[in-house]
Amino acid sequence: MLATMAISTPLLPNSRTEPDGSAVLRVLSYNIRSMRDDTAALARVISACAPDLVLVQEAPRFFRWRKKLARLAAASGQVVLTGGGTAAGPAILCTLRATVERTEDVLLPLTPGQHRRGFATAVVRFGGARLGVLSCHLSLRKDERHEQSGMLLDRLAGLGTDHAIAGGDINERPGGPAFQRLAEGLQDCRTTVPWGGEYTFNPVTPFQRIDAIFATKGVEVLGCGVPLDQPGVTETDLRAATDHLPVLAALRIPAN
Repeated sequence: MLATMAISTPLLPNSRTEPDGSAVLRVLSYNIRSMRDDTAALARVISACAPDLVLVQEAPRFFRWRKKLARLAAASGQVVLTGGGTAAGPAILCTLRATVERTEDVLLPLTPGQHRRGFATAVVRFGGARLGVLSCHLSLRKDERHEQSGMLLDRLAGLGTDHAIAGGDINERPGGPAFQRLAEGLQDCRTTVPWGGEYTFNPVTPFQRIDAIFATKGVEVLGCGVPLDQPGVTETDLRAATDHLPVLAALRIPAN
């Protein structure tokens, strides 16, 4: 059933650094539901996508959360860059290809009765390309979600980089006000260059796109979508790994 949702397109390009210093990156955004499902399947999906950066939502936040996230990173060929419990769930993983300039975890204002939200952020370099990165999981409440989308844009701009990306669980479809606010200020990578599958929730009968990767205007989007036809990504693993489908994008970041 999942395979029928895919657009027949070539595979996304592999990661590389161009002679001019620009970098082609693979970026994966994935809600992992606190690793409460099949973590071996989750690691296989991440590994098969061969990402340079993984923007995680619902990373473990409580008992031994650092060890759990570190095990997932090691099993999928990544290292923990930042986030997790210190960002109320969002995290960023990366490969050793990344040169890390700085990281910061940001807790957002708490609305009584709602879950605490936060951003995991970093500034990294790949070759001659310098990139701001943000992972997010926005509120279930419409008003709070819209306010958080503005905070996201402000935080991304505040990273002080010419080029930046943000990804996560928006908890809203593209027609919603928070999603539209983000798409007005940034490129919605899936809309810019559709690739693979569209819907990200749920993995058994996907019917809505509530997860996305966004990029600033200077970033070239080479393709973005759910990696249904990616070699090594199986329908069985996608269903077993978590309650969302991942979003994979290939991006070219200009050299600074």
